[in-house]
Amino acid sequence: MGKVLKRFVGRFLKFTLYFLVITVACVVLYRFFHPPITPLMVIRYFESDSKTRSINYVWKKYEDISEDLALAIVAAEDQKFFDHSGFDVEAIQDAVYENKDRKKIRGASTISQQVAKNLFLWPSRTWLRKGLEAYFTFLVELFCDKKRILELYLNVAEMGDGIYGAETASRVYFNKPAKSLSRGEAALIAAVLPNPKRMSPVKPSAHVSKRQRWIIQQMSNLGSFEFLSQKR
Repeated sequence: MGKVLKRFVGRFLKFTLYFLVITVACVVLYRFFHPPITPLMVIRYFESDSKTRSINYVWKKYEDISEDLALAIVAAEDQKFFDHSGFDVEAIQDAVYENKDRKKIRGASTISQQVAKNLFLWPSRTWLRKGLEAYFTFLVELFCDKKRILELYLNVAEMGDGIYGAETASRVYFNKPAKSLSRGEAALIAAVLPNPKRMSPVKPSAHVSKRQRWIIQQMSNLGSFEFLSQKR
């Protein structure tokens, strides 16, 4: 029994070491190089109809993306992005409290958590996925600065059916590069992010239009470009 236990412990420690080395190496790699593809892109590809499935993904440097879009994303998704270390504890507590009496679960994921999920994991609400998300979020915050995290999000976030990243979304929806997006267009893209496969920035519903106006107001409250430049 003692030998079996020692063998099990040895294998467990070896697996843990390999896991740590590989995951840390992957995060460090994405600190300097852009990801060629993500697990979410692959999963969505095989979920889509075989006749229309596609992966539209073009990487752009942060400087080649409208700062209005960067600000709109922060305003819509995670206004404490530059102040937390990956987790918005207050938002998580509020979500846990509110979800007790809600049929539709409210999320509280930060931009860092969404980057961790998009780059390394799969869509799921299991405890295993959540635990891995927390682990990868810690690594992303540890090895990447806020500007890089935001750059990753702006490039790999799902922004429509088969549409990933700011450049593709900008060209598909508004026929222009991401650098040229107006404040209103940026807010529309950010407004559909809770469900980009069902909501459209081109033909916005009343809900999307209302959310767009709210995002623009939040962008003004955050202080426009000065907010991003001071916080990075």
